[in-house]
Amino acid sequence: MSGISIATWNINSVRLRAPSVAAWVAEADPDVLCLQEIKCLSEQFPEEAFREMGFRHFHIRGQKGMHGVAIASKLPLEDLPDEDLCPRSEARHQRVGVAGFELHNFYIPAGGDEPDPAINPRFAHKLEFLDKLESYFAGRAAAKTPLVLVGDFNIAPYEHDVWSHKQLLKVISHTPVEVDALERIRQAGRFSDVARELIPMDEKIYTWWSYRAKDWKAANRGRRLDHIWVSPELHDQAVAGGREALKVWDNVRSWEKPSDHAPVVLQLEL
Repeated sequence: MSGISIATWNINSVRLRAPSVAAWVAEADPDVLCLQEIKCLSEQFPEEAFREMGFRHFHIRGQKGMHGVAIASKLPLEDLPDEDLCPRSEARHQRVGVAGFELHNFYIPAGGDEPDPAINPRFAHKLEFLDKLESYFAGRAAAKTPLVLVGDFNIAPYEHDVWSHKQLLKVISHTPVEVDALERIRQAGRFSDVARELIPMDEKIYTWWSYRAKDWKAANRGRRLDHIWVSPELHDQAVAGGREALKVWDNVRSWEKPSDHAPVVLQLEL
């Protein structure tokens, strides 16, 4: 079988961290790289630096100073219309056609600090965004289009996706209302959460570690916020490579001036 490697990485400013991306790409060699929180306008994306990494095709949804998503690919991309899934029309979603499937790249809102939508507009926005995703993918499920969803979902859904399930139940990213909303989206689109298809539920998986920790590795208070999902049409291809098909590059979190997220890569057999 031939395959395609798909990477997702919240880069937390693509212009600042382009050298780190280049160093990582030289080692990981992804075919398609989906970035979130690029923090620049579309025309400010450092395309030349990415061309030097071997990418030739780009799809950018930028925003001044914040948010923003981008896809850099070694394979041709088909530009697909925006679906206006963000209630505030922020640059948090894009979709393209690549290698015979439809690829969605998401940067779901973090939601602020107080898990009460009545007093926290940022959390209310997050929940509204999730509701829109549920409706959207429920409406598309019957079409049986091969879909891959990646990105920073800003939700760690399962007990061992966080360093302490009990202590984080009231912390945004792991509250029951968010976890339930994400599960409704997964069920609406009949998606498979590839990481948990390949790695047992009782095994810890993290993709994010706070900047607040003096020594992130020693503390290891992580969360799995970055995800790769596939629709039923691609399930077998996503799991064909076994556990080794999915990798969290957590060593990158120790590099100089790192993002607080690590890249996640799936080898999808086609």
